Amino acid sequence: MTTLTFLGAAGVVSGSRHLIDTGSARVLVDCGLFQGEKELRERNWVRFEPAPDSIDAVVLTHGHIDHSGFLPRLTREGFRGRIHTAPPTADLLGLLLYDSAKCQAEDALYANRKGYAKHRPALPLYEEQDVDRTLRLLAPVPRLEWFEPVPGVRCRFHDAGHMLGSSFVEMEVTEPGRSQPLRIVFSGDVGRFDAPLYNDPVSPPACDYLICESTYGNRDHPPSKPLDELEAATKEAIARGGVMLVASFAIGRSQQLVYLLRTLMAAGRLPEIPIWVDSPMAVDAMQVFLRHGAEHDFSEAKLEGVAASLASPFVRMAKTANESKAINSHEGPGIVIASSGMMNGGRILHHLAQRLPDPKTTVLVAGYQATGTRGRTLIDGARFLRIHGRDIPVRAAIRRVDALSGHADRRELDRWLGGMPAPKRTFLVHGEPPAARGLQEFLRETRGWEAHVPRLGERVALD
Repeated sequence: MTTLTFLGAAGVVSGSRHLIDTGSARVLVDCGLFQGEKELRERNWVRFEPAPDSIDAVVLTHGHIDHSGFLPRLTREGFRGRIHTAPPTADLLGLLLYDSAKCQAEDALYANRKGYAKHRPALPLYEEQDVDRTLRLLAPVPRLEWFEPVPGVRCRFHDAGHMLGSSFVEMEVTEPGRSQPLRIVFSGDVGRFDAPLYNDPVSPPACDYLICESTYGNRDHPPSKPLDELEAATKEAIARGGVMLVASFAIGRSQQLVYLLRTLMAAGRLPEIPIWVDSPMAVDAMQVFLRHGAEHDFSEAKLEGVAASLASPFVRMAKTANESKAINSHEGPGIVIASSGMMNGGRILHHLAQRLPDPKTTVLVAGYQATGTRGRTLIDGARFLRIHGRDIPVRAAIRRVDALSGHADRRELDRWLGGMPAPKRTFLVHGEPPAARGLQEFLRETRGWEAHVPRLGERVALD
């Protein structure tokens, strides 16, 4: 009998890992890092069970680190199967994983040098050679094309509208003695409708079992217009006279921000001020985005009557450390887009350490911030932010733009599900407990579905 085990993203947003075991083969859907509070991060160091060398294949919904970031560790511990994903994700994955390995190595080195790490010595979870081995296992598959990661299991990808290459997975498991295969849908991360740069998520097919994200399952985003919200926040930042720091995922959110800011400036709705993309990964990702132009939706630029653009002389690409440091000398209005998106690492920390004490600075939070991350700490009104062992005073203005959230809210998830008949069981994952319980109640009240919020490590039989 086929079983499903929730190895991550159960009761939390990060660490997406869902294991399908047919009795003769094992397929892991997503393989993400746990992020956020210390207790969660420490789970990344627990030996993976079942043994990585017993897993036959990985099916990857998209490249964000909370879905892909454990792959090099899995490979390091013995996984040798193929990693199936959509072509844009395959093109982006190296950027994401090498950057993750680099950030971990840098953080470990800094912690050892400053002596504030609990463990002696502090070590990275994996290294670049582990990423090398992982990328050799990639098997890109175009969307809507059926593929068989293991005998008896076939899958295909559909556009999830969350980021470049993001997909949800339609899976069929054929079992001896069954006249019809088990049909399973893994949502991955479902994007928003009418989101800048990305197509709307495709409606899922009917299935026996649905594994659905619930990041915003207990709330609806307020009515929003991304261009208008970003225009208002940026004008306020300019009026303050300082730099606007935007902590952003290097892949996906950074490109959305550049596209929208350039649209606003080209349309004359914002003055031409410098924009820095301060992330080697984001700079390289721009080229991948340009190669996959057919995946983009440039509706905002068309409505404004301007040319769509992901680059211009006003967008400065800071790839080297020296180019990043040179931004420190800038005074007056400007925009710095730097990773990481939840402020857990990367170059954004250095900009925050320098500019948070300056009341002219604006920090724009433009995406989901998990509990325990620095981004959530700022949103919650922290007066100090701990960065590299120091408590940095927070005198900057903290602002949010919810219109750029990459995750569907409760109403949009309902729209995504459309007219889907009730699955035998629905499992709500990738959400903190209040969000998952909120979506559980919503599905019960509006659709009559009985949804379940699994525990971490829970194993269920799919009959």
